[in-house]
Amino acid sequence: MLVNCSKINGIGVVQVDNALTAATVDTFRDQLTSWQEAEKGIKNYVIDLGQVDFMDSAGLGTLIAVLKRISEQGGDMKIANLQKKPRMVFEITRAYKVFEIYETVEDAIRAFD
Repeated sequence: MLVNCSKINGIGVVQVDNALTAATVDTFRDQLTSWQEAEKGIKNYVIDLGQVDFMDSAGLGTLIAVLKRISEQGGDMKIANLQKKPRMVFEITRAYKVFEIYETVEDAIRAFD
């Protein structure tokens, strides 16, 4: 299991439990998509990257694709608990301009209010 999905105040919270790399992005995408199909009422998501100690360009690209899909469905996505090494990927690629990034899941959830 790569993702652990739950719902808090109507917001989908997606906890990623491993590195997001070319080797894991297909599993991440499949698990997230099947949960989204089961939970049709959720529009907004928080991606919790607290357990992700490494991310490559494939991981970042997948997060951008997920953001695009959620946006197309009228929702929004925020990132929480970005760790040191993945944060460097966000800084080098300037992806922090694309995503709203919060220190905690709670902060990200509150930002939807």
